[in-house]
Amino acid sequence: MADLLKEYREKAEERLRINLRHAENGVLFADIDAAYIDARARIGRGSFIGPSAVIEGETRIGEDCHIGQNTRISDSRLGNGVRVEQSVVVESEIDDGARIGPFAYLRPHSRIGAGAKVGDFVEIKNSSLGAGAKASHLTYVGDSDIGEDVNLGCGVVFVNFDGREKHRSVVGDGAFIGCNVNIVSPVVVGEGAYVAAGTTVTRDLPAGALAVGRARQRVLEGWVKRRGPRKHE
Repeated sequence: MADLLKEYREKAEERLRINLRHAENGVLFADIDAAYIDARARIGRGSFIGPSAVIEGETRIGEDCHIGQNTRISDSRLGNGVRVEQSVVVESEIDDGARIGPFAYLRPHSRIGAGAKVGDFVEIKNSSLGAGAKASHLTYVGDSDIGEDVNLGCGVVFVNFDGREKHRSVVGDGAFIGCNVNIVSPVVVGEGAYVAAGTTVTRDLPAGALAVGRARQRVLEGWVKRRGPRKHE
């Protein structure tokens, strides 16, 4: 037990030395005793590190960034003014002014453009989001290239795996992808195109076009009365 306590003490002292070195270089901490930073990491002046943040490997964080509590960043590159809240970023790049999280997951080989937004419960894998693009919530982007100023609505899924091979899709600049859309790769959505909510896209969509791929709604008036009231359990 004494040996274990000695090991804990040594690790805590080393962690504090690393954090103090960053503080001397202008990095701000919510709690300097509660940040876990690899000795190889580099953090720019004016950046803020929240409690229980973990920064691993050869990570490079620019100036004036905000790394929120319980965030993990591993072997990644962040530009200036990036904000990451309660998220995981692994082997990825985030350009200046982008916003990540809370509860986002950037898997390896992802690139987030300047001013882009990756919101809550969004997963990005081996993909790129152009400058100003937004995936605000509940979306999966896998093996795809998303252009600038694209809007991905809630519940968008890039269907990249057919059971044997991974496939890649492209969404052009300025496109609008509505909620609850499936993009079945490989397809190309042209610049400025729209995909209506609830659509499954299986073919290329020309620039400026609208894709609608859902069943037409039917309204059966009086159906509830004929069927009888719902039973409550």
